Amino acid sequence: MKSYQKLTTAVPQPAACWVEEEGSVPTPAGRGKLAPWWVGSGLLVAAVLLSTVTVWVLRQVSGGWPGPTPPPKCLLIPESHRFDCYPERHVVVTQELCESRGCCFIESPLPAGGKQGVPWCFYPPDFPSYTLESLNQTALGMVGLLVRREKAYYPRDIEMLRLDVEFETDRRLHIKITDAANPRYEVPLEVPPVMKRAENPIYSLDFSRNPFGVLLQRKATGTVLLNTTVAPLIFADQFLQISTLLPSKFLYGLGEHRGTLLHSLDWSTLTLWARDVSPTESFNLYGAHPFYLVMEEGGDAHGVFLLNSNAMEVVLQPAPGLTWRTIGGVLDFYIFLGPDPNMVIQQYQQVIGFPAMPPLWALGFHLCRWGYGSSNETWQTVRAMRNYQIPQDAQWNDIDYMDGYRDFTFDPQKFASLPSLVEDLHKHRQRYVMILDPGISSTNPRGSYWPFDEGLRRGLFLNTTQGQPLIGQVWPGFTAFADFSNPDTHQWWLENLQHFHAHVPFDGLWIDMNEPSNFMDGSEDGCPPGELDSPPYTPAVLGDSLFAKTVCASAKQKASVHYNLHNLYGLMEAKATASALIQIRGKRPLVISRSTFPSQGRYSGHWLGDNRSQWKDMYYSIPGLLSFSLFSIPLVGADICGFSGSTSEELCTRWMQLGAFYPFARNHNTQNEKAQDPTVFSPAARTAMKDVLLIRYSLLPFLYTLFHRAHLQGDTVARPLFFEFPRDVATLGLDRQFLWGRSLLVTPVLEPGADSVTGYFPRGVWYDFYTGSSVNSSGEMLKMSAPLEHINLHVREGAILPTQKPGTTSEETRGNPLRLIVALSQSATAWGDLFWDDGESLDTFERGSYSYLVFNVTQNIFTSTVLHASAEATEVTIGTLSIFGVRKPPSKVLLNGQEKPFSYLDNEVLTVSDLGLSLSQGFSLQWL
Repeated sequence: MKSYQKLTTAVPQPAACWVEEEGSVPTPAGRGKLAPWWVGSGLLVAAVLLSTVTVWVLRQVSGGWPGPTPPPKCLLIPESHRFDCYPERHVVVTQELCESRGCCFIESPLPAGGKQGVPWCFYPPDFPSYTLESLNQTALGMVGLLVRREKAYYPRDIEMLRLDVEFETDRRLHIKITDAANPRYEVPLEVPPVMKRAENPIYSLDFSRNPFGVLLQRKATGTVLLNTTVAPLIFADQFLQISTLLPSKFLYGLGEHRGTLLHSLDWSTLTLWARDVSPTESFNLYGAHPFYLVMEEGGDAHGVFLLNSNAMEVVLQPAPGLTWRTIGGVLDFYIFLGPDPNMVIQQYQQVIGFPAMPPLWALGFHLCRWGYGSSNETWQTVRAMRNYQIPQDAQWNDIDYMDGYRDFTFDPQKFASLPSLVEDLHKHRQRYVMILDPGISSTNPRGSYWPFDEGLRRGLFLNTTQGQPLIGQVWPGFTAFADFSNPDTHQWWLENLQHFHAHVPFDGLWIDMNEPSNFMDGSEDGCPPGELDSPPYTPAVLGDSLFAKTVCASAKQKASVHYNLHNLYGLMEAKATASALIQIRGKRPLVISRSTFPSQGRYSGHWLGDNRSQWKDMYYSIPGLLSFSLFSIPLVGADICGFSGSTSEELCTRWMQLGAFYPFARNHNTQNEKAQDPTVFSPAARTAMKDVLLIRYSLLPFLYTLFHRAHLQGDTVARPLFFEFPRDVATLGLDRQFLWGRSLLVTPVLEPGADSVTGYFPRGVWYDFYTGSSVNSSGEMLKMSAPLEHINLHVREGAILPTQKPGTTSEETRGNPLRLIVALSQSATAWGDLFWDDGESLDTFERGSYSYLVFNVTQNIFTSTVLHASAEATEVTIGTLSIFGVRKPPSKVLLNGQEKPFSYLDNEVLTVSDLGLSLSQGFSLQWL
């Protein structure tokens, strides 16, 4: 009998095992036929027996089974391991429908609140699947042939599949399943070529022959990371499905969704299909990121990336198990073995690309609203911020700057002074950013609107199946949609931006509505009948159709049909926009995009969309920004104080405190609501907001260095606590706190009326950022005072943070003296670094136009070592050294051997001021 859950007591040691088949390579010496598998055998057998006994007891108590008794093969499958055979929503699954697919039917109680529960229709152990007919060695791995001899239940299932396995690195595995006979759409993402097979992989790979399944194991621990034998592989033209058991319940990623950082495995479905909708739990949102990270027992981590851009859903169940279900493309998996969670993300970015280095000004404070009404009103806000000396690097405008909401225009009456506003911003070393949408107005008299006329002439818009521009409706009315999959569109986009920049010399661009959003379903003519717009299976998308509030899936684009490219639309626009900014300004671009896809960090940042001015939205922003750290888009933040609705002074004050620690910090709100920039609040609230922004600006050298490390090697900027403490199980579900890098702990107040906050402190010494006072935690929750003007920040032992006297812009700040904060470990050591360049030029690291310093403390000696130097570093001095955790009062302090005055406080803080040291010169400071 076939079985999808096989039992073995032996753990396979080879990197890969296979069965001898006629026409395949001979079995290597010492390798017999593949042992049958059933991972987690003892527990699963126990669960099966318990399930069987339970069923028997229930039948005795109730006087028998309601309806026909299910076959024994169905009763043996525990509820948690029932993989859904009838996932269609809005269908009442009957026994007849279920059994017509050859599946098991057992009714289960429905959970409260309309939530999903145990599937009534699920796969039996002997459901037909593919057989691994042959497996042959290749230079990089293996190639195999999978054959299905019985039809599945979706149309055009593919009988022969090709299996490609590449052992790309010792910690990265690539498994790809495609149609063996015909080419299929694949995501046009550049991935690194592999020239050599991994020599010492930390994983072992095994296969089940019949039914086909993949079993991937971590060699060091024996943990099984993938076991796809638990349900059948289905590969039809428009329905691809593969399931796996997971080694633990600690699963993260799979965006974009609103919810907790740690996913619930209680029968939940996560849909990936870009959609314009205010962030709401259980909805598919703006971006698609088919990547997950799992924390295994013991603290190891691994990640899985499915390189597929079609509409998709991922089903989670308490086995723990996961099902990938997509309606196009191929199954193209990359598995990253870590074993540390930081390494998993680095390995992921080695495939999709490291994020771009942002300009320094992008890390300052940004201010925007929809509804300024005029350029003069915008200008008044900027001047009010200056009058109160509140830091601000960039002023933004939403769509109200446009003439009739048309791209590349500005209102000649209300925004007549916009060029003067931008000139004034530049004089004050500030920047200007405005919004752009991909919908191009299509109703203007011919010859009056060059962007549409020229785009039409060159054939640069999405077309209907009839070859005419698809017309939808967005802010300017009827619109055509730019086809960014066409390289010619990138040139047209550049030319439009060049024309506009000649009048309004903007510095960055905000690309919105790029799911793409459409106020109509499909187009002004609807969508044609057919299996692109109405596929045999539609994932659980909001609106129940692929074209709900977007364009028709059948729309034609240069690279493919929109059915395949929809989730890539924002990525392709971001790529065109970043390229245009580089060509226009000759400097690092700032692009902030709403819709995103893997690799987008190379071109843009992201904000979390149209949130609300509510306390829960402030909380949800933390798991949101941490998830995008996993997705390698480190420049991320939420609209501070909320976008829609009116904020309160307390909420906005607390949110400004939290938002000051978003990697991308922008306060933005909607029209027809009261203003929420810092200048409109009471003196006390305004002062609290100003103070926390000054803290952010003081930390810009530290934050900028974190972004350099993200750009260089894929480190995260904002990161969950479990990234630094993976073996502390108490951190695995924490998403009300986060870290900057490895060493700055942020604990915001997230509830109204609070004057204290409780936060978790992993084991070790933590220092109060403001005072240097220490707390030695055994790994515990601590309650801290948190009056309205205060956000709790703590520095981890062993860290050195480069900070700077803050100014009101990043350019002003970068000329001020540095202060180095040293947080000594319990063994009196510390380490830190600093990346320094001109803040905006392209490829400074790649060209060597930068300074890089490493700071060390050991045996009461602080050392600054210049590993690389550039001219910019000579303009800045190190003014102060603050050393936390100096246990004994020093008798003297020596700077390069010369005695230096100092201060020492009872809370064990040593401060040495007025150093006046050039950043370009190394030095040592000793305390005795």
